[in-house]
Amino acid sequence: MTTVSDLPSPLTLLPRAQSGDEHAMNHLLTAITPYVARICRSVTHDDGADATQEALLAIYRGLSTLREPAAFYGWVRSVTIREAIRTAKRYGEEQTCSQLESRQETNPLDVVHISDVLERLSRAHRQVLTLRSYGLNEEEMAEVLSLPVGTVRSRLFRARRRFQEEWQPSAA
Repeated sequence: MTTVSDLPSPLTLLPRAQSGDEHAMNHLLTAITPYVARICRSVTHDDGADATQEALLAIYRGLSTLREPAAFYGWVRSVTIREAIRTAKRYGEEQTCSQLESRQETNPLDVVHISDVLERLSRAHRQVLTLRSYGLNEEEMAEVLSLPVGTVRSRLFRARRRFQEEWQPSAA
């Protein structure tokens, strides 16, 4: 049985997979599956496996369009996040802060409070804040969400402002 650690590096397999070598493609997809699954689990609830399959299929179909091998992991991340969001929408649920739960330095009460605040935001605002937490810039978010960059910037601005309002409600 072949394990992920037995496989060649994905960047080594990439040129062969792009040229149509199915064996290299299978090894490449096997090697990146844990990375893809981790991203999908952080975006979705119960459908992490479905999102992972959809993302791997999109990667398989689109690999020939990748022109810059050095951008492979960023491209995989963008494709995976886009597919995970689509799958979450299809299933009607989304987990927006599981990446915070995995940070050991985060206070558990803060995680609960952050989750609560995020749930009160609109889906559009949760999406841009989540994508930003993954380290995507405005251009990458625009590509993932199929929106103009200006729309992403305004959503991000409004999402941050709304989050701050919800985080520190005025004393009434």
